[in-house]
Amino acid sequence: MGLPGRALFLLAASDFVLQWGLWAVAAALRTEKFFDLAGSGAFILLAQLSLSWGNSSHPRQQIQTGLVTVWGLRLGLFLFLRILKDGHDRRFHGIRDQPGIFFLYWTMQGVWVFITLLPTLLLNLEKREKPLGFWDYVGWSTWAVGFIIEAVADQQKWHFRSNPDNTGKFIQSGLWAYSRHPNYLGEILLWTGLFVSATSVLRGWQYVSIISPLLVWYLLNYVSGIPLLEKAAMKRWGKEAAFQAYLQETPVLWPIRFWQ
Repeated sequence: MGLPGRALFLLAASDFVLQWGLWAVAAALRTEKFFDLAGSGAFILLAQLSLSWGNSSHPRQQIQTGLVTVWGLRLGLFLFLRILKDGHDRRFHGIRDQPGIFFLYWTMQGVWVFITLLPTLLLNLEKREKPLGFWDYVGWSTWAVGFIIEAVADQQKWHFRSNPDNTGKFIQSGLWAYSRHPNYLGEILLWTGLFVSATSVLRGWQYVSIISPLLVWYLLNYVSGIPLLEKAAMKRWGKEAAFQAYLQETPVLWPIRFWQ
C-alpha cells in the first residue's frame, strides 16, 4: 500500500472511530441530538487531517479544504439548532432505543462522510503542484451556487416555521416556490463542484471519486431525503387542494419542467 493508500486508510479509520465512539455515547443517553453535528464534524476533521498530511502549502488544497470547513460549520450548527428546537428527529423514531440498529445509522454516516469527501481527500493528498486553472474555478463557482442555494433555502424554511401564523402550513415561498427541495438541490451542486475542482489533479483510478456527487444525488433522491419528506408531506397535507396545486406546479428538485 502506497503513501496515499495508507493515508486514506488512516482517514477512514479516524472517521469510524469518531462515529462509533459517539454512537456509544448517544446510545447510552438514548439521544440523536448530536448525530448530524457528528457528521459535519467528521467532514471537517478528515478534510483538515488530509490537508496536513498532504500538500498543505498549495492554494488549491487550502481553498478546497476551506470550502468543506465552511459548509460543515454552517450545516452542522444549523442542524444542531434545529433539533434542539424540535426536540427530536423523526428519522430515529423507534431507533434510538435499539442500540444495534442505531449503530448501523452511525456506521452508514461514516461511510457517507468518507465517500462524499473522497475527491477532496485525494486532492489534498496529491503532492503534485499545478497552477490553478479552468476546472478549479468552475468547480468552486458551482460549489458557491450550491452553498448559497442550500443556506438560503434552509434559512427561509427556518423563518417560515418560526412564525406562529404558519403553524400547520407548508412552505411554498422563496426558493421553495421553484423547487420542493431547494436545499437538496444546493447540496448536490456543491459536492458536484468539489469533485469538478478536484479533477484538476486527479488521475487514473482516482476518477472513481465521481461516486461522491453520485452518492449524494442517489441518497437524496431515493433513500433518506426526498422520499421520506414527500411521504410525510402527503400524509399531512395530501388532501388539501393548495398542496395538490403545489405538487402540480412545482418541480421536485430541479427548478425546470420538461415537456414531451
